[in-house]
Amino acid sequence: MEKKICVYAIAKNEIKFVDRWFKSVKVADYVCVLDTGSTDGTFERLKELGVITKQKTYENFRFDVARNDSLTLVPDDAEICVCVDLDEIFEKGWNKLLKNAWKDDTCRARYRYTWNFNPDGSEGIVFMSDKIHKNKMFKWTCPVHEILTPINNQLCSFVDIPKLQLNHHADNTKSRSSYLPLLELSVKEDPLNDRNMHYLGREYMYYGEYDKAIETLNKHLALKSATWADERAASLRYIASCYGGKGDKENQEEYLIRAILESNLIREAYFDLGVLYFEEKKYLKSAFIFEEMLKIKERYLNYMSSPICWGSLPYDYLSMCYYELKNYKKAVQMVDLAISLSDEQRLKNNREIFLKLKKEAEN
Repeated sequence: MEKKICVYAIAKNEIKFVDRWFKSVKVADYVCVLDTGSTDGTFERLKELGVITKQKTYENFRFDVARNDSLTLVPDDAEICVCVDLDEIFEKGWNKLLKNAWKDDTCRARYRYTWNFNPDGSEGIVFMSDKIHKNKMFKWTCPVHEILTPINNQLCSFVDIPKLQLNHHADNTKSRSSYLPLLELSVKEDPLNDRNMHYLGREYMYYGEYDKAIETLNKHLALKSATWADERAASLRYIASCYGGKGDKENQEEYLIRAILESNLIREAYFDLGVLYFEEKKYLKSAFIFEEMLKIKERYLNYMSSPICWGSLPYDYLSMCYYELKNYKKAVQMVDLAISLSDEQRLKNNREIFLKLKKEAEN
């Protein structure tokens, strides 16, 4: 018997996304949405489309509770549960890819997730996400940045489906003001959770609360469970960013170097250090760091991978470093590589300048 798929979600005031989202997921056997208090017609439109839905409001909202409540809407005969927010869109054929990959012992599925897009429409942050799971085997935990946790600690078999693509088109007008207090609650509930400690430190950084961020991120680094090198490197980069915000360039440099030493096969800390040296007019150091960064050819799909590090900007900085160092041949080479990734007119103008200086130097 073919396994049935249920897409489920939580939603509040998502009327502008409802029809586009439903078109993407309606190939599922069931579609369920828990509305958490919409006042813009979202709930009514979902019912019109035939979505299994109910409305529930919360005095003290937390994402894990709402998602667990949304799971109660999933019919018993649906084996595969797919958690998708209304600002996320599957590319065509996703359901067939999922059913073909799902085996009798499969409990979770990972798929390719584009979290955001650059202004030119190209992909921004991309990573493998995993919000597809077997029914009645998992619950959601953590008040925000919630995760699936096995019920009764059952062993779980994953399947990777890299051709299954989900795209996130975020509503940037929505406030994320609830995230900080929910993250503080997460850490209060589980102070040894390295993931939540990392996220809380990052959130303090976003708010410009640099001292709190530094303290919290150092707590993350001190936890015995904080063993993922890439995430540790990210915490070190965020600490460096906070010191930069405080005007402490010495500590900023130190923590960026530590981030490189922590995980030297990802580009982000190299990029930040190269920019720091460039801004300090240490062009030889900057060029060296960017050249080292560009030796890294493989981009790992995780949420910390910055698209800036894989676009035209590293070559742009390198071209300007070589210009300042009067190595015009290398400046032309680097700006040509930048132009191959961007049609920005400024780069083309720089090329004309570098080329003219190169010809003058050769004569």
